Amino acid sequence: MADEPTLGEVARRLADVHADLKEDLHQLASRLDGKVSTDIFELRMKTLEKDIADAAARATAVEAGQAERDRKRAADRRLAFSALVAPVLLLLLQVYLSARGAGSA
Repeated sequence: MADEPTLGEVARRLADVHADLKEDLHQLASRLDGKVSTDIFELRMKTLEKDIADAAARATAVEAGQAERDRKRAADRRLAFSALVAPVLLLLLQVYLSARGAGSA
């Protein structure tokens, strides 16, 4: 009988277990309050994915616009060469040939 706990000791241990359990439940509740619900998380992830897709689409559009501007600039350079430089060179060639007397009968 000496090895068995007294009724007061059993009550004290039970009160300690109850207090520990209550503290653990409070800690668990505080941790759960800090967590985001699954619905909100999924909604945020979908919004983030949409934002990323929109940003990628805008980047693609900007790149396409830049490529179009580059093509236009190249076409403008070709036009400037054919409209300005080539006639001047041909005129200089004609003046040079006229000065040498070539082409006169």
